[in-house]
Amino acid sequence: MGCDASVILASRTGDAEKDAEDDLSLAGDGFDTVIRAKEAVESVPECKNKVSCADILALATRDVILLSGGPKYGVELGRKDGRISTKASVGGHLPQAHFNYKQLRNMFASHGLSEVDLIALSGYAKQLQKACPRDVDPRVAVPLDPASPLKFDNSFYKSLQQGKGLLASDQALYSTRKSKRVVNAFASNSTLFERIFVSSMTRLGRLGVKTGNQ
Repeated sequence: MGCDASVILASRTGDAEKDAEDDLSLAGDGFDTVIRAKEAVESVPECKNKVSCADILALATRDVILLSGGPKYGVELGRKDGRISTKASVGGHLPQAHFNYKQLRNMFASHGLSEVDLIALSGYAKQLQKACPRDVDPRVAVPLDPASPLKFDNSFYKSLQQGKGLLASDQALYSTRKSKRVVNAFASNSTLFERIFVSSMTRLGRLGVKTGNQ
């Protein structure tokens, strides 16, 4: 697990990261897009073996945020792609919809991320609805942020203030005195939210990074 694009690797035996239950909702089109981008870069002689899938994923994430109306920010590059991908490595590394605040906080802390990182990064999770087909059956998938599902903004935090978090783990972000202060700050100041979000995304992008000869 980590920012090494190992989630893209496939397994003939169905035992790769992408085969884990927590990853089954990841859109196959997303994997294909990264692979096509990698092939396009590799087709340029002077760029061959110089750009990793891990960096392409990080850059694509930045671009989706920007296209959704979010902040533009620099992406640290130089990641190496992982060569090992196992289903077993996923367990315990991704938050679950039923998690309470303590469970969320502890999971993020285990990766060196703070409570502020947890709350800031959760505000971007609403954009995951973009991975669904445009005409998806509303009985199957609903926007994580009904107020503005296709726009990067701070409406997610305003919904939490109103008790309208879609998942139990969403509303849990508004359940402690400290977390409420952060949510209220983000809800009232979109500029602050974007600034903290960029810092948190940068820290997230350093997790499990492989460089040099790794």
